[in-house]
Amino acid sequence: MAINSSNISLELAHRLTDVVNAAWKSGEMLEKVTPTTASLLNYWFGEGFCNERVRNFHEGQRQAILNIIYLHEVMGENCVMDAYQGIIPELMDRADLAQLAKPKYQMPKYAVKMATGTGKTWVMHALIIWQMLNARHEDVESGRFTQKFLIVAPGLIVYDRLLDAFCGRKKRDEEYRDPQTNDYYMNQEVFIPERYRDEVFSFIQNNVVTKEDGIGRKTTGEGLIALTNWHLFENQMEEKEQDEEVDDSSTVTPAEIISDLLPIRPGKSAGNDLGMLDRRALGGTELEYLAGLKDLMVINDEAHHIHEIKRNGETEEVEWQRGLNAISATKGTRFIQVDFSATPFDTKGAGEKQVKLFFPHIIVDFDLPMAMKQGLVKLLLLDRRQELTNLENLDYNAERDEQGKVVGLSEGQRMMLRAGLTKLNKLEEEFLKNDASKNPKMLIVCQDTTVSPFVEEFLKSEGLEDEDIVTIDSNKQGEVKDEEWQEIKKKLFDIDRYKSPKVVISVLMLREGFDVNNICVLVPLRSSQAPILLEQLVGRGLRLMWREPDYIDIKREDRLRVLKNHQPPRTYIDTLSIVEHPAFIKFYDDLQDQGLVAVDEGDVGTGGATGDILTVGLREDYEKYDFQWPVILHDSLEELEDAEIDLDDLQPFTMYPLSLLRKFLAKEGETFVSQESLTKTTFGKYKVTANLFNANGYNEYLQKLLRVVTLRFENCRHQGFPTIQINGAQTVQVMDWYIREKLFAMPFDPFQGSDWKILLAKDGIVTKHIVEQFAVAIYKMQNRLTMVDAEVSYTDFSSLKAIKMRESYSLDVQKCIYPRLGYPSHGGGLEKAFIEFLDRDAEVERFLKINESGHSFAIIFYVRKDGLMATYHPDFIVATADKVYLIETKGDDKVDDVNVRQKQTATIEWIKKINALEPEDRMNRTWEYVLIGESVFYSLSGSGATITDICNMCKVSYSVATGNLFEM
Repeated sequence: MAINSSNISLELAHRLTDVVNAAWKSGEMLEKVTPTTASLLNYWFGEGFCNERVRNFHEGQRQAILNIIYLHEVMGENCVMDAYQGIIPELMDRADLAQLAKPKYQMPKYAVKMATGTGKTWVMHALIIWQMLNARHEDVESGRFTQKFLIVAPGLIVYDRLLDAFCGRKKRDEEYRDPQTNDYYMNQEVFIPERYRDEVFSFIQNNVVTKEDGIGRKTTGEGLIALTNWHLFENQMEEKEQDEEVDDSSTVTPAEIISDLLPIRPGKSAGNDLGMLDRRALGGTELEYLAGLKDLMVINDEAHHIHEIKRNGETEEVEWQRGLNAISATKGTRFIQVDFSATPFDTKGAGEKQVKLFFPHIIVDFDLPMAMKQGLVKLLLLDRRQELTNLENLDYNAERDEQGKVVGLSEGQRMMLRAGLTKLNKLEEEFLKNDASKNPKMLIVCQDTTVSPFVEEFLKSEGLEDEDIVTIDSNKQGEVKDEEWQEIKKKLFDIDRYKSPKVVISVLMLREGFDVNNICVLVPLRSSQAPILLEQLVGRGLRLMWREPDYIDIKREDRLRVLKNHQPPRTYIDTLSIVEHPAFIKFYDDLQDQGLVAVDEGDVGTGGATGDILTVGLREDYEKYDFQWPVILHDSLEELEDAEIDLDDLQPFTMYPLSLLRKFLAKEGETFVSQESLTKTTFGKYKVTANLFNANGYNEYLQKLLRVVTLRFENCRHQGFPTIQINGAQTVQVMDWYIREKLFAMPFDPFQGSDWKILLAKDGIVTKHIVEQFAVAIYKMQNRLTMVDAEVSYTDFSSLKAIKMRESYSLDVQKCIYPRLGYPSHGGGLEKAFIEFLDRDAEVERFLKINESGHSFAIIFYVRKDGLMATYHPDFIVATADKVYLIETKGDDKVDDVNVRQKQTATIEWIKKINALEPEDRMNRTWEYVLIGESVFYSLSGSGATITDICNMCKVSYSVATGNLFEM
């Protein structure tokens, strides 16, 4: 693609991504952002935290967040031109410099180009958290951060989605929004480090203002999150301009004087609108309130609506942009704008000469091809089957009489609708066989509202009932009145969860914000060739329907067939079928040229609509093959009240002698920042006058140490498992003793000379050592607790009533609660062989391959090598007459992995506690932990060994796990 002024921003986004990724990989980025930002980035994208979460930001979301933060904090962007000069200075001659010089680009302004259905809202939330926490925690106000946000939607559907995200969801037929169902609360493990959660929840609860509340009228806390749609600007800009035009009192007419004295006159004009009367009475508009704020971040959702229009040869801004101009006028660089859109471009020309003019401030380009390759959206399937072979000879416009009134559907339209219904019926029949919760839907986009009734009538003639169809009429701009939208919402509420309605008929109303996962068939009767409209229509059906982990492998195989081998998929799982319309041929051809769309000529779904996915329930006599997973519960206060850290567990710092540390670190007259190097947690800035380090500073240091250590155990608090409790006062005392007496294997006084600088050195080598020592010591303290008064609860593995697997990658088994078990399609040879071995070994009474997502209770906590708390699921649980084995099968290359050793140690300690229970509390068997390497298994099983023989050979002891010969 040749780079020119219309697409140079895409090149900017690609180059910026390369720069940012290099800075992230090298660690440079974390060094150049604020401590608060570094803490957030490490939590969001650090490998340690990501590995312990089931859900994370995907690559596109991550890149958008990193790119914006890099421009804003590392490069210090003050205007869009700064990004061009800093990233692509050699291409400045190809940029539209006149455009970049416009006032609306003289501020930090970032456009996020992300494909529809890829989670732009998550990026929005992350940016709000980043700005808000920095504004609240920076020592000196920098002017780069704000606690005030305005989020603008293009219409009612997107606005309603924002209400769900910030205020919580409604239940059917209820008006109350549950704040615990807002995005921040529901995704807190992804969005918010635990130490910030209460602060973020409080901020959201106290500072969200909806357009119904009245922006500027509702009292908030220290900040503001104002939710509205662009119509806020419409009447108010007109009022503002009218006020500016009348500024000469000598021209005031008697009618205007009367209007001022008696502003309310009979009628229903805008001047008598209650909201406008309220604004007049309260002395100003929402626009004036927002313009008066010192700083503000504006987030525009579906920002392609903000563009310039030509009228009578003159270029004008739309009301949305004019409103933003008014708000930003007095703020300078303290006004930050973030625009989200899958289609951030205007168009110029028509037909084959039409050109896309991309917004100049695009900073990330996560397009549809990338989203498809990563499996984040559905695959596109062009329905070009037998019944549609006569496309070019048919009329696809509605039939009209001599006056132009619609009188019926054309033959081409009826054929497209029949094709869509045929596909929908096939999907419904096949999907429901596999999963009764999967209800496929069809979206029909009409030319205008006069066509909709004929479409509805035709569908009923084809066998659909009234409840199967919902028709949503709107004006040419895709808008409806608010009261009409309230009725529409009732029909569409949770549409994915219900069998009916099956078909949604619309004109333009649902082109944005209609976030439905189950649209599987799209029939575009509308003939517009506008690129933005076409992409928006396709976008309505892109959201994934089959998100469960059971379908990952089969979807990966279909993506490979379509995107790499250019073959049709074998299944209809997460595909969007578009019934071909001749007006869109160029659009389809472009998609095919990019390898993004497969053609369905009747040969797709040869493996069944859902492939070979099976739902396997419990066998009839499952009770005799069941296992119970024990969880030791105890009164944590009584058990831990007298628990103490064993001082012998704390090892001295031996990397460098104290004398050398004094030489290099204990220098005079500097300001130090204490930062724990592993998590990049900055403890705070310490300015030391006259080389004095006072008691308050030292106590603060100890408290921050305690906080970091405590947070390492935060993952233990999930899923109802016992929490590791820490006596803070006692631990701080031990930390003080350790620093003074044992840290350097000799007495150490942090108040002597400049020795305190050794603790606060920026590279954090000493602090890191202290944190790691106390994390391990506290963990060991927990595991030394007596189980005398143990209370044990159990969870049956049979509580998971059914599991999903692929028929071609599963086996019939006899000694399991399920009659069939699956194994991975990639690299699953060892697991398959082990399942076959267990089922035929006479010593095995029962066994189960633990389902990590379904049997989430079967979990063991361990401390990773880097000191972070992590979770572990064994692969198998196996019972003989007198033993229960927890078994991990590993390829030979992974047996000696460092973190595998950490898992082994934790599992041995857990099993030791289980075996200390009464026999009836542990299935009347002794529990053991076994790690079986691939070559060992094949060698022993091939020689006739039983499971007992193999487990005796591969049993993991404490000495094996720790590498200490004398540990038992």
